[in-house]
Amino acid sequence: MNTIEQLLESKQIRITAMRLLIYKFLAENNVAVTLSDIENAFEKADRTTLYRTIKTFEEKDIVHQIDDGTGITKYALCEQGCNCDIKTDLHLHFHCNNCNETICLTDHKIPQIKVPDGFVSENVNFVVKGICDKCSR
Repeated sequence: MNTIEQLLESKQIRITAMRLLIYKFLAENNVAVTLSDIENAFEKADRTTLYRTIKTFEEKDIVHQIDDGTGITKYALCEQGCNCDIKTDLHLHFHCNNCNETICLTDHKIPQIKVPDGFVSENVNFVVKGICDKCSR
């Protein structure tokens, strides 16, 4: 995709100024962000609009949700071509115990996990916890 607008249009998402701003905010962060991070970045925006934008992005595979064990849901942009399918698009996440940042390690794919017959996988989450490269310097 050449532009954010083209990406949103290809996902059949109506383009609004807030959606463009939130996408740019997510793209500028190299770490997963919380809804509170987004609210703090856009203090004057309506919280419901921010929440709905993130939910729309999640439903349309623009962002994925990360449960890093902190009890606070975080969001990160999906890679181009991602469809958030648990059989093909899973990658590792790293949570830094020092700075509390969670980073997508998209080059480190999680192999498909086969569950026993009768079980249905709905979500797979693999988080490595430790000290990130910035904090270990």
